[in-house]
Amino acid sequence: MLPLTDEQWLKVIRAALAEDVGTGDVTTQACIPADARLVVQMVARESLVVSGMRAVELTFLELDPAMQFRRGVADGTRVSNKGVLLEIEGSARAILTAERVALNILQRLSGVATATARFVDMIRGTQAKILDTRKTTPGLRLLEKYAVLCGGGVNHRIGLYDQVLIKDNHLAALAHEQPNAVAASIDRARTQFPTLKVEVEADTLEQVQQAAEAKADIVLLDNMAPALLKAAVQIIAGRCVTEASGGVNLETVRAIAESGVDFISIGAITHSARAVDIGLDFVSGTGAVSAR
Repeated sequence: MLPLTDEQWLKVIRAALAEDVGTGDVTTQACIPADARLVVQMVARESLVVSGMRAVELTFLELDPAMQFRRGVADGTRVSNKGVLLEIEGSARAILTAERVALNILQRLSGVATATARFVDMIRGTQAKILDTRKTTPGLRLLEKYAVLCGGGVNHRIGLYDQVLIKDNHLAALAHEQPNAVAASIDRARTQFPTLKVEVEADTLEQVQQAAEAKADIVLLDNMAPALLKAAVQIIAGRCVTEASGGVNLETVRAIAESGVDFISIGAITHSARAVDIGLDFVSGTGAVSAR
């Protein structure tokens, strides 16, 4: 994946603002003069890896095109507790109205990046790389996969359309095909979609051998213990790329990586990542908001 375009960010931002603001921010409209201005800072309240800074800027710019930004950090930056991510100056109404949407996106994506970075750190020094999955929040897949990149991970396929992945249920449906379900499914995939990479799931060493002989591009080694993963890597002997999946957590990932696999896919870095704690702190203001 390349970095997201402003159009891709804005598709999510505008939907989020419409959901949150609706017909208007009644509290801010009632309490804050139209000409009041604020200077605020986004501050990390824990150590984290940043992802989504452009989303923050675009969210505030949607409500105040003259919004100014200072001292921003780049996506992928590791920030310590109390570190300043960005200083924002502009319309007080715009800042107060856009605050929650901007924080929601930044906290969510930085949470994914931070979770990914923890796994990346655990396997440092091995040849393996951390890979994401399609276990993403509906509507936020591109954003969450971008966050994985910010954390040092690698993107798997974006959807069902850009890579063939033959899983156990596909193989079960072809159980009686000759010479075997693995070879038959790979052959069918290459015939139908000759330009796409073909990955096949293997639950046993027999299927690993079949996948290697059928020249799969990638073999997904599903729920195998490290010793079995090592045996699978030896059988494949460089003929296919290897991906380990299942039973991966921070306690097990190092041993999995040391088996010699190329990739380790982890659904938890997207579906279970905790939103990190980031606050929007008052710095100064003019008009009715000049004092806290």
